[in-house]
Amino acid sequence: SFICLVTNKKPAQASITKVKQFEGSTSFVRRTQWMLEQLRQVNGIDPNRDSPEFDLLFENAFDQWVASTASEKCTFFQVLHHTCQRYLTDKKPEFINCQSKIMGGNSILHSAADSVTSAVQKASQALNERGERLGRAEEKTEELKNSAQQFAETAHKV
Repeated sequence: SFICLVTNKKPAQASITKVKQFEGSTSFVRRTQWMLEQLRQVNGIDPNRDSPEFDLLFENAFDQWVASTASEKCTFFQVLHHTCQRYLTDKKPEFINCQSKIMGGNSILHSAADSVTSAVQKASQALNERGERLGRAEEKTEELKNSAQQFAETAHKV
């Protein structure tokens, strides 16, 4: 498995980390890590077929990778391409032998961002509606309290 990490330090630092999950374990062990600016080339091997294999060429290393699925590879490439565009100003890596859908836009990223935005909007709306209901309930409680006090005062006088 692989991860593309970005720190929240200023300036942000991005890295690519190769991790391994051993059988029977739920945790991951870090195998290798490179800084994003060390990446020189991303090779999708064959743009005409869905395959999970790909190669990454770094400044001083060449590494062969196999994703769990071709879809996972596509998602990783989209995230990696987007991260390179955002955080690298000088030398951007070359993406070769990649399917056009990977470079043609960040549809997965956009749909994920849209989903998150939609979820936040729904949650915000639900909180607003709940707040309004609580506000009405508090007003009703105050009215009932006042009525109970008036009733108690009237009953005490009688």
